[in-house]
Amino acid sequence: MTDLSRTARDSRPGPGGTAPAAGGRTAPLDLDQVRACLEPPGMMLPAAAYLSDDVLAFERRVVFSGGWVCAGRSAGLGPRTRTAVAVGDDSVLLVRDEDGTLRGFYNVCRHRGHELLPCGSRATGRFIACPYHNWVYDLTGRLDRVPRDHGDAYALDRLGLVPARVEEWHGFVFVNASGDAPPLAACLAGLEAVVAPYEMERLTVAASHEYDLAANWKLAVENYHECYHCPAIHPELCRVSPPDSGDNYEPEGLWAGGSMTLVDGAETMSMTGASGGAFLPGVTGPLLRKVEYLHLFPNLLLSLHPDYVMTHVLDPVAAGHTKVTCQWLFPPEAEGADPSYAVDFWDLTNRQDWGACEGVQRGVASRGYVPGPFAPEEEVTHQWITSVATAYLTGRLSPAERK
Repeated sequence: MTDLSRTARDSRPGPGGTAPAAGGRTAPLDLDQVRACLEPPGMMLPAAAYLSDDVLAFERRVVFSGGWVCAGRSAGLGPRTRTAVAVGDDSVLLVRDEDGTLRGFYNVCRHRGHELLPCGSRATGRFIACPYHNWVYDLTGRLDRVPRDHGDAYALDRLGLVPARVEEWHGFVFVNASGDAPPLAACLAGLEAVVAPYEMERLTVAASHEYDLAANWKLAVENYHECYHCPAIHPELCRVSPPDSGDNYEPEGLWAGGSMTLVDGAETMSMTGASGGAFLPGVTGPLLRKVEYLHLFPNLLLSLHPDYVMTHVLDPVAAGHTKVTCQWLFPPEAEGADPSYAVDFWDLTNRQDWGACEGVQRGVASRGYVPGPFAPEEEVTHQWITSVATAYLTGRLSPAERK
């Protein structure tokens, strides 16, 4: 259990730091401690970054609402379908019209502000009706009708739903709630060449797991970005992929990651190294020996294998609680294949990682927590910490802020 008195204590400024009021441009942290994280070889963030719900509120506003958040796979949104998703400190209604066009609207009726659909729920039909006073909108967001005629004050063409920015990318939906993030293509600069061979837009969800992680969402990201810990907690992984293998990227955009290689004789990441599916048609040559581990800021983790893609979508519920949705995407060529060879391997590995992250969460709550230096093998973790620290100091998430 988090020590709430410590959380409050660590949220106050230290010497040289500032703790702005809610809505300020810098995070409610000791900013000198944050700046120290930027210096090579880098170190973890101050304790309050993992413990304080005030810091999480800042992150929801700046990192999540201010960036491009992955809202999951787009295939689940068929024509005449809509769903409401939480995006940072806001809620957005995703709507697929009859022609297949995806649109986003803020999840609020133009009459009295009632939400149009509870977050996490889904509905179908040709119209969107507010459950409070039954104002009805069409799938383009135009106000179609109100219960009674009230004259010019209710001119339908002036009271449509307020649009929100959405984009589709390789079968994923991304939402920018603030409306002022750089274009998604700029945030993902340089990534297309890495992911194109995997043709993720062709893939379908073969399996899905939900995890409740008793740790801060950033700890899951930090753990994902390094295999320095693999010899200690992942014996199954080390048998099929050497923990010191591969290379890291130096991206221009808001993403990070690197690759690892498979041992001789292994086809993929599974308990035996054997694949029970079908190789992705675009993955050939040297790519057949690699697994790509990529993080699209802030909340999508992509693990690209020769025969499947695994995704993690992170949803920070509280400072010490993260919901993780993990999915395994398979190509049409593997229709009928049993995905358990991939699911069982990664479910075990995920749970090993979650145990480690929860141990760190308990550790940072200790009075004895003092961030130590990163090892050279934690280079990408330092890249990620640098991006978060820069957002804490500047109040915005932008490719230009990457160090």
